[in-house]
Order: sequence, then C-alpha cells, then structure tokens
Amino acid sequence: MKSIFIASVAFLAMTSFATAEEPSMADKAGAQMQKAGDATKDAMNKAGDKSKEMYKDAEVTTKKAARSTKRTAKKSMNRAEEAVCMDGDMKCAAKKAGNRAEEAKDATVDAAKDASDTMKK
Repeated sequence: MKSIFIASVAFLAMTSFATAEEPSMADKAGAQMQKAGDATKDAMNKAGDKSKEMYKDAEVTTKKAARSTKRTAKKSMNRAEEAVCMDGDMKCAAKKAGNRAEEAKDATVDAAKDASDTMKK
C-alpha cells in the first residue's frame, strides 16, 4: 500500500512538473493574440505614415498649382494691358519690360517656395 501511495505521489509530482513547463492552451492563445495585436498596430502605423505622406504630397502639389495659377493670371492681365497701351511707344515698352521683370521675379520666388515645400515634406 505504501508503495502504491509513493508511486502515485511520484506520478502526480512528475505530471505537475511536466505541465508547469509547458504553457497552457490559454497561454498559447493569449500569446498569439498579442502577436496579432502587435502586427495590427504596426500595419496601422505604416498605413498612417503613408496617409500623412500622401496628404503632404497633395498639399505641396496644391500650393504649386495655386502659385502657378496666380502667376498665369497676372501674366494674362499684363498682356491685356500691354495690348491696349496708348501711352506712346517708349512708355509702353518700359511698362512691358517692367512687367517681364516682375513676372521673372515672381517665377523665381515661386520656384524657391516650391523647392522649400518639397524639402519640408
């Protein structure tokens, strides 16, 4: 009887040590869910970074288009004024040269702003 008792105690001790070393199914499932949650967070962060990048690209493109449109409108106004200029050849030529210089300056400033916006994104 003593030997059966000792054998059963030894068996219980061995099985308790064996189960203590291996994680339970719940622990395994919890670890897998944690990994899945981490992977989801990583994917969302990457997607968020791409969204921010796309937003900045769109913002820079919009600014460039707005500057270009403004320059084009100003240029059209200058050409219309030059076409109807009746102040004399010298005054009209001076006005025309002044308009061209202003347009060149505006284009240079806008190009610098475009480069700056592109570098910031």
